[in-house]
Amino acid sequence: MATSWGAAFFVLVASCVCSTVFHRDQQTWFEGVFLSSMCPVNVSASTLYGIMFDAGSTGTRIHVYTFVQKIPGQLPFLEGEIFDYVKPGLSAFVDQPKQGAESVQELLEVAKDSIPRSHWKRTPVVLKATAGLRLLPEEKAQALLFEVKEIFKKSPFLVPDDSVSIMDGSYEGILAWVTVNFLTGQLHSHSQETVGTLDLGGASTQITFLPQFEKTLEQTPRDYLTSFEMFNSTYKLYTHSYLGFGLKAARLATLGALETEGIDGHTFRSACLPRWLEAEWIFGGVKYQYGGNQEAGAVGFEPCYAEVLRVVQGKLHQPDEVQRSSFYAFSYYYDRAVDTDMIDYEKGGVLKVEDFERKAREVCDNLENFTSGSPFLCMDLSYITALLKDGFGFAGSTILQEINK
Repeated sequence: MATSWGAAFFVLVASCVCSTVFHRDQQTWFEGVFLSSMCPVNVSASTLYGIMFDAGSTGTRIHVYTFVQKIPGQLPFLEGEIFDYVKPGLSAFVDQPKQGAESVQELLEVAKDSIPRSHWKRTPVVLKATAGLRLLPEEKAQALLFEVKEIFKKSPFLVPDDSVSIMDGSYEGILAWVTVNFLTGQLHSHSQETVGTLDLGGASTQITFLPQFEKTLEQTPRDYLTSFEMFNSTYKLYTHSYLGFGLKAARLATLGALETEGIDGHTFRSACLPRWLEAEWIFGGVKYQYGGNQEAGAVGFEPCYAEVLRVVQGKLHQPDEVQRSSFYAFSYYYDRAVDTDMIDYEKGGVLKVEDFERKAREVCDNLENFTSGSPFLCMDLSYITALLKDGFGFAGSTILQEINK
């Protein structure tokens, strides 16, 4: 899921202006992602369209974007978006690649209904797969991508050579950062005053921000830093993608399922689940039996937090600067905040890290009486709290702007 939203939007925006905005003579991280062949044939046209598929671990989403280019050669503005999705994600079709590609075909019909027929041939269609496919064996992932590419070739849209690929985790974080700062106006103003981004998908999580202190750069592992030039400014970002630390992967780690790989007949139990619960859950094409901890007194926030803490403690880099920076959070951060009425679904909202902990305590300490569409709500909220505080090192008072993906 990560990306997700950020990658989906900016891959298409940049593709339409890359030849006039980006310094193409330099080797940059977006080589091979922002392709000149993705630009519509008539870049001076006032209305442009783009189709972006985000193939995440939990589902495949289509974004059909409409851009208005008021001045040829300048950055177009997003006029509208049509969104739809199917579940499960492509990774669930690990041994049925043709069936996985058929789910993409279903979503292509949405694009046909949304874009004028006269624009089909010059509208680029792109699919970027994220952590769900990165977790699969290489040959199985490539088989899925091959079938998707065949579906694209049969469509009436413009299909670039590299239209179907697995996106590197660091790209997800960078693209999300570029998108948020583009939409909030920082990149238009060539300002170094930017906001950081936090993306929590099903299989991975990303953190990206622009360091303001030399100390941060000195204390950061070299492979966590990426420099690039864009819009006549140079940016040196702190960015890292943690594979296996997405919300659903964290559930497996909390249950201990990652170590035992879902042994037949074995039920994984957790203090984060209602004591009476007995259920099954499918993730990544594997079925798991799970349930609550039936020992007396072994449920609630404290024992649950101890479980999720083992997943993140000491395993993530903690840059001190994040405690003094502004961050936008989306994907599962947003979803769980909406699920528990901490923010409005349409408007989003502003939360502190400690708000997630407060809500986690409320839910976990009332498991037997709490009614929810997801039995994992206590675990998810506790994990988000642990990820932010004990994983990334955010202070409880750190403010997060929650936005929809």
